[in-house]
Amino acid sequence: MSHILDSILETVGDTPMVALHNVTKGSKHKFFAKIEYFNPGGSIKDRVAVAIIEEAEKRGDLKPGGTIVEATSGNTGVGLALAAAVKGYKCIIIMPEKMSEEKRALLRAYGAQVVITPMVEPDHPMSHYNVSKRIAAQIPGAFLANQFFNPDNVTKHYQTTGPEIWKQTDGKIDMLVGGAGTGGTLSGCAKYLKEQKKDVKIICADPVGSILYDLYYHKKIVDPPGSYKVEGIGEDMLPGNVHLDIYDGFIRVNDQEAFDMTRRLVSEEGLLVGPSSATALVGAIKASEKVEKPMNIVVVFPDSGRQYLSKAFNDRWMVDNGLLKEEQIKDAFNRVISAEDALKIYNK
Repeated sequence: MSHILDSILETVGDTPMVALHNVTKGSKHKFFAKIEYFNPGGSIKDRVAVAIIEEAEKRGDLKPGGTIVEATSGNTGVGLALAAAVKGYKCIIIMPEKMSEEKRALLRAYGAQVVITPMVEPDHPMSHYNVSKRIAAQIPGAFLANQFFNPDNVTKHYQTTGPEIWKQTDGKIDMLVGGAGTGGTLSGCAKYLKEQKKDVKIICADPVGSILYDLYYHKKIVDPPGSYKVEGIGEDMLPGNVHLDIYDGFIRVNDQEAFDMTRRLVSEEGLLVGPSSATALVGAIKASEKVEKPMNIVVVFPDSGRQYLSKAFNDRWMVDNGLLKEEQIKDAFNRVISAEDALKIYNK
């Protein structure tokens, strides 16, 4: 039985890359998406979660029966909760209140305790960063994963995601585009890819409202942090794993652009991904428009759209948040209808 894996954790990584055609039609460049929702927990953060836990075990920071505590926008929490379930750890996940109900439900399903914090400044005592530190400090034997500053985050992408991208493109990659939440993905991949090909460009797609764009171009915060609907990327503080010196540029993407592309990706490419994936693609398209020579551009798609069904794929939520017009949901084909109504529509 050599083809049977020992646990679900062994399925993490080795995700596929697919070419994009319809949403990038007309471009002289070729676009490829690294599809990370093939990981068992549904996102790229499964890689980081397993790595952080296993390295903590090796160091003795996490002992049998211990408790894992983490501040997250959701995906790392799911990865940690999944691994904790397999390995027998308790798991407490702290998230800001804007995160989707699907993420909360997933965490509860894996057995994690979910703690919701208000949307406040990162240095506020009730921010999810600070609440996680306070909870971890009060539980004997607790391990704070600390994904924003834990170097194991970057190292895992250097060891796995970067090499996978290099191999899948046969080394013919010219540009890598992704978002930055903790910064682990872009920093780790950038380090590996630039070692293989020094002129490969690393571009960060940053939501309007995030401070990372300002820190990269101005070395200071020009505009105060703003609110935005995209989850999981962009920041109101500078994580230790965001290595600005290794990136080659930032592109700003607003919520409207991100959510429009989220819907286009599933309807035109069959890719049900989250708004952070769409943000990265919009950023990649904008970056490509500044380059004359045809390029091979890889875009990181971090997670699944199944975690945003109540938001990005909910017409009412989209209308209520100013991302869709009321008249755009009048078409019966885009909503659930009764059998009686369907028969009336098609009996013409």
